[in-house]
Amino acid sequence: MSVKYLKKAIQTAESGQDQVRVTVQAMLDRLERDGDDGARAYARDLDKWEGDIVVSRETIEKAKKLVPQRLQDDIRFAQDNIRRFAQAQRDTISDCSLEIVPGLWTGQKQIPVQAAGCYVPGGRYSHIASAMMTITTAKVAGVSHITACSPPGPGVGISPATLFTMDLCGAHKILNLGGVQGVAAMAFGLFGVPRADIIVGPGNQYVAEAKRILFGRVGIDMVAGPTDSLIIADKTADPYLVAWDLVGQAEHGYNSPVWLVTSDAALAQAVMDRIPQCIAQLPALNAKNAEAAWRDYAEVILCDNREEMAEVADRYAPEHLHVQAADLDWWLARLSSYGSLFLGEETTVAFGDKASGPNHVLPTSGSARYTGGLSVHKFMKTVTWQRASKEGARPVAQATARISRHEGMAGHARSAEVRLEKFFPGERFDFDAGA
Repeated sequence: MSVKYLKKAIQTAESGQDQVRVTVQAMLDRLERDGDDGARAYARDLDKWEGDIVVSRETIEKAKKLVPQRLQDDIRFAQDNIRRFAQAQRDTISDCSLEIVPGLWTGQKQIPVQAAGCYVPGGRYSHIASAMMTITTAKVAGVSHITACSPPGPGVGISPATLFTMDLCGAHKILNLGGVQGVAAMAFGLFGVPRADIIVGPGNQYVAEAKRILFGRVGIDMVAGPTDSLIIADKTADPYLVAWDLVGQAEHGYNSPVWLVTSDAALAQAVMDRIPQCIAQLPALNAKNAEAAWRDYAEVILCDNREEMAEVADRYAPEHLHVQAADLDWWLARLSSYGSLFLGEETTVAFGDKASGPNHVLPTSGSARYTGGLSVHKFMKTVTWQRASKEGARPVAQATARISRHEGMAGHARSAEVRLEKFFPGERFDFDAGA
């Protein structure tokens, strides 16, 4: 495999995590101890917010009137796509039953969790799309109570468009809380909301670390690092589109990796030449993020052929994988490690981030090797059941007793044997496992 790096990253997404972990643990300890008062204190100190934590119906209705009709229509369009895709996923999940031996019936049921907490990022950007992705999917899964939270702006609270979206998607309670305190409020059941069974949604490194620490006490969708994106491009790709697709993802943050894997050196150079020009067209803060991400985290990798490109992509296991190359069906069949796959120049990761339907809460930092993104499955438990007749219990009880005796688990053996003694009095059973 002759892979050549035309540009190599000088930073990794894991830089500085130790101090983040210490800070978040201390915050969670205080929030669990001080409850609502602790969350209010963090909202005041970190978000400069001293208003109501629980957003009232009156506030939501006022916010709706501030959202332009065209934006409302766009949000409804995107939310309906997301809802219909989630419903299609839900329709693939079914209960089942099987008479596994005569007289012994087994089965599975799909049960949604009772309470979910949906974290919607705020800060630099107003993440309308994250509200749609998390709340809508929980609603389609059948979750009984959905709490959503987002960082409030000083003196303003959650942005009107985000409030409109949270309400449209079906949130039962909305909290003016961001960061660790928002995650903790949902996990610990502060401000009168039910304790969340699962907490989902993207966020900064502090939010991700809070979810990591709380995992076990609550379920989580995944531990997400900075968003990342990889483009596979061959000589048929348009370098201008590729450059903008890389820059569009790099603007997420200074530490958001973007990678280009190509078999064409001329294309690679053309893309690298265009990147600074694209960055220069962004607003100042977006440009600052994209410039840092491109400088410190981006890579451009030259391969000999498409099989090498596929191997590199599978090794990186990116959150977003965009193929701009010939023979898209081959790539769809070949690639195996990604959060979400985008095929052809006619689509782009931004479509998936905002409006096309599949969820944008996706595995980062290589975790697409072993997990997928947020879906209705994350909000549901697959549980099993069994029921037997007396005759159906006979062979299972005998096998259970012999296996248990062999293992040295006498209590397990007796729980099987006493049933045989009750159901079939006077019969003799051989519980010797043999040589």
